[in-house]
Amino acid sequence: MATDQTSAPAPRRNAFTRFLDGVEWLGNLLPHPVTLFALLALGIVLLSGLMGWLGVAVEDPRPAGATGVSEDGMIRAVSLMDGDGVRRIFTNLVGNFTGFAPLGVVLVAMLGVGVAEKSGLLSAAVRSMVLGAPKHLVTVAIVFAGIVSNTASEVGYVVLIPLAAAIFYALGRHPLAGMAAAFAGVSGGYSANLLIGTIDPLLAGITQEAARLIDSDYIVVATANWYFMVASTFLITIIGSLVTIFIVEPKLGAYDSSRADPAVLDDNMMEPLGDHERRGLRWAGIALLAVLAFMALTLLPEWGVLRNPDTGDRINSPFFKGFVVWILIFFIATGYAYGRAAKSMKTDRDVIDAMAAALSSLGLYIVLVFFAAQFVAFFGWTNLGAITAVTGAGFLQETGMTGPVIFFAFILMCALINLSLGSASAQWAVTAPIFVPMLMLIGYSPEVIQAAYRIGDSTTNIITPMMSYFGLILAWATRYDKNLGVGTLIAMMLPYTMFFLLFWSAFFYVWTFALGIPVGPGSPTYYTP
Repeated sequence: MATDQTSAPAPRRNAFTRFLDGVEWLGNLLPHPVTLFALLALGIVLLSGLMGWLGVAVEDPRPAGATGVSEDGMIRAVSLMDGDGVRRIFTNLVGNFTGFAPLGVVLVAMLGVGVAEKSGLLSAAVRSMVLGAPKHLVTVAIVFAGIVSNTASEVGYVVLIPLAAAIFYALGRHPLAGMAAAFAGVSGGYSANLLIGTIDPLLAGITQEAARLIDSDYIVVATANWYFMVASTFLITIIGSLVTIFIVEPKLGAYDSSRADPAVLDDNMMEPLGDHERRGLRWAGIALLAVLAFMALTLLPEWGVLRNPDTGDRINSPFFKGFVVWILIFFIATGYAYGRAAKSMKTDRDVIDAMAAALSSLGLYIVLVFFAAQFVAFFGWTNLGAITAVTGAGFLQETGMTGPVIFFAFILMCALINLSLGSASAQWAVTAPIFVPMLMLIGYSPEVIQAAYRIGDSTTNIITPMMSYFGLILAWATRYDKNLGVGTLIAMMLPYTMFFLLFWSAFFYVWTFALGIPVGPGSPTYYTP
């Protein structure tokens, strides 16, 4: 397979592509991502000192007595340049690193992925899918799989995104385009899905508490946005596929494999499967069925040990909260079964070596995470994100709009806030007490408000370094292009953000207000104060 296609004529660059080239050029003027996060962390420390000295504060929109609300009801900028701040930095530096949520998830999942990769299972599985699938549907399938993987988001970030790059490379297409398509589905389409995931009851609980500031008996259920989520799944799949095919791939051009880490390139990816590989896949399939049966036994029966022990709930349960353990079990079981049958693994030492090799490939990611974790922690300590959110919400409130068009401004505001406050639940916990009562008082239901929020929150996930897995995606991408910078990644993902934001917002308006379809079962569109 010819993977170095640099001799092909360069495609014509239209105005939009030249704009993205400019974004990439400006972004790549920034230093190395590790240096960038270190400088950002330092900048937050300095800025916090200035904000603390100026006494910057805003009124906390959450009710008195709620968790985290100060006695005087104000959110104040916290300085990290005084004695308390310096002591906090020194005593929490290690904890910030080891407690950074994506780090543990990635390390544990990669132990299992390493076994599947070293045994040859991933290569054989990818080839079986690629060789048998219609080539024009591969992009669609990857974006759709990314959206559905949001039910257990770690699967998408840790497994699907690098797998999509391998699939595109096997097809002679640019691997970064495959990675972009999967990233767009997993993270850009975070609030579109066919199933209810763990984020749904979490957001519903926050929305309900905010709604009760106006109506003390209001109830918001986990399925509040389900109808709109299902419809959005197909919308985001179509948009993500078209952006990949007509914008991202032409911009990336031909792939130069000389810039890649040789370990990720497999020139045999398009060869037909051998007898030993087919035998290995059969045994891996048997192992898969065994794992699925085990999963069902822990969740489906009334006595399932991984159901919520207090409520019996299957969604808000240890099963999904600890899903990374299932990723580990799945890949070890199927990888070892394949390896034994294909004779690529014989002893426990082969499994251990595979795990060690997988973790050794994450060196850059671990270094990047150390500084990214400090930046995220410092930003949270200073309250600058919360102050930004409240200030932005106040600006929206001052516009005086009351018609449905206000939701376009609301979605855009949420998208902008998401650039600095990356966690969906953390952002909604701060902004819901402002937006939900405000929009309820002009006649809109909490369920509709939450659905609009989720559009804004999702669409900018893929271009903000504040998103927890941004560093991991950057580390994956540099394995295919060692010279890739932050600007290249942001420019690659920016078209998805722009088109998702535009068409998803318009779709929300048509669905909710033009057609009058509820966003979920039992979810009203309007609220009478």
